[in-house]
Amino acid sequence: MRLNRSLRERLGDVEIHLSSKSPIYERLLEEFPAEKERIHEVLMPTPIDGRFGPSVPRSMANILLPVDSSPPLVRQVVDYLREERRLYNEEKFDLVINDGDMGSNILASNRSVPSLFVTNQYMPRLWLSRSYFYPSMAFVARQIAKASRILVADSAPPYTMCEYNLNFPDKVAEKVSYVGHFTSGGKVSPGEKSDLEKLIEGADYGYWMRTGNRSTNDGTGERYERAFASPEMSGERRIVSHARNDPSIDAVAGRDGRRYSISEAYEKKVDWIQIDVGFLSEQEKNSVIEGCKYAVVNGSHTVMGEIMGGKARPIIGIPVYDEHTNQIRWAEEKGLGVLAGSTKSVLAGIVRIRGDYARFEEALADFAANFDGGGASNTAEIAAGILEDGA
Repeated sequence: MRLNRSLRERLGDVEIHLSSKSPIYERLLEEFPAEKERIHEVLMPTPIDGRFGPSVPRSMANILLPVDSSPPLVRQVVDYLREERRLYNEEKFDLVINDGDMGSNILASNRSVPSLFVTNQYMPRLWLSRSYFYPSMAFVARQIAKASRILVADSAPPYTMCEYNLNFPDKVAEKVSYVGHFTSGGKVSPGEKSDLEKLIEGADYGYWMRTGNRSTNDGTGERYERAFASPEMSGERRIVSHARNDPSIDAVAGRDGRRYSISEAYEKKVDWIQIDVGFLSEQEKNSVIEGCKYAVVNGSHTVMGEIMGGKARPIIGIPVYDEHTNQIRWAEEKGLGVLAGSTKSVLAGIVRIRGDYARFEEALADFAANFDGGGASNTAEIAAGILEDGA
């Protein structure tokens, strides 16, 4: 959506088509109701969820068999490519910008349509437990390489957070540009403070983020709860965002063992230990991150960039996928955060950050000063150059 706005600002009244699958498709329809005819639902195949992120056995079974509501993968791919081809044939695009869509990237290459592939990974380092993914990753990398240009949504080296997820060969590196992170950009216009913002003002706390699809979100939450049950966390204040638009989640746990609503806790000046929030407004999220001592995350590239680059706060990363592990390991090596693979290491990470906070602050100040958050505008500029050259 940020790229769409940047393209409009740079190119004016140009015809832009948007394609995605649920739930992004519904969000696009809601965001741009006047452009429904140019918003297309393309059912790109995705892995089958397990208890904690994608399930390898269930996804493999889905290649030939239906699993849950997902038709066999073979049929999905055929239908997906047929719909993509129809769209290409009808619209005769002058430029295609893909973000993870292999099929569209291949079609653009076969039709000699200029294409930009936006990504933060090419050939990620695989750890021993996931080495069996190498053949499929090599195949995906070959398809990405078919793009006219590859745009890395990260700061240029040596501040490239996704460095260990790239590993471009020399012949591909020639077409690579580092365009920066796709951040919201600028400061949030301050409005009246919410009761949550008033409640946390001046407090010392950690920010624990639950993100991702349902299985990833739930699995992350289970890990957090195990950490919270440790005696070492009995005095450690935390704010937990659930990334779910459900007001019933909002609650404050007081040190007195009672639970309160956020407004009640503020009015009674409750000495709180944990605040759970279903969904934070942009202003609240901005205030929470700016006020926290550290953030606990799952290794999402977007989230890590927002916290370490945008707000210069250290992270404790609990990875879900190898690409998460790579990014968190990179951050740890640069002194920007801590990699944690277990409840014990999460607790040790909190102690480590609090015990050497000045060193983390120094490294983060350098990283934040060189953080490039202009991904959307830089990509729009490249797209405009291609279109103007071909006009």
